[in-house]
Amino acid sequence: MFLTRFTGRTLLAAAKSETPAASAAAATATSGHNPLNDFFEFDRGQDDDKLIVYGRSWKASELRLKAWDDLHKLWYVMLKEKNMLMTQRQMLHAQNFRFPNPERLPKVRKSMCRIKHVLTERAIEELDPRRSAEMKRMINTL
Repeated sequence: MFLTRFTGRTLLAAAKSETPAASAAAATATSGHNPLNDFFEFDRGQDDDKLIVYGRSWKASELRLKAWDDLHKLWYVMLKEKNMLMTQRQMLHAQNFRFPNPERLPKVRKSMCRIKHVLTERAIEELDPRRSAEMKRMINTL
């Protein structure tokens, strides 16, 4: 009985002292956006037989024109896309369905490899050895 009272008080106290993180989590729950939905492609149904043409991979010459921060943002967009494609492929494979557009995954991998290559080129060209080592460390964590 003491434990129930203690637990009840703790839950009430936690509910009253709502933190910004808790309110953000509640807003996410009420808005209907589930972060796990980012791992699935919902805009196309299984019965759609229309041919959808997806883009090409990024060229290294195009990536050399981008800023360091833009390349990092693009890296994480590519990582999210790669995770979505691999999740979709695994899910469809488990249900014995064919993975549509299997050529998308190599395009994403190739683009990620080129981003890493361009970042490494920039780190090598850096004159300050400390800054160069820091940049290489950051690139290796990608």
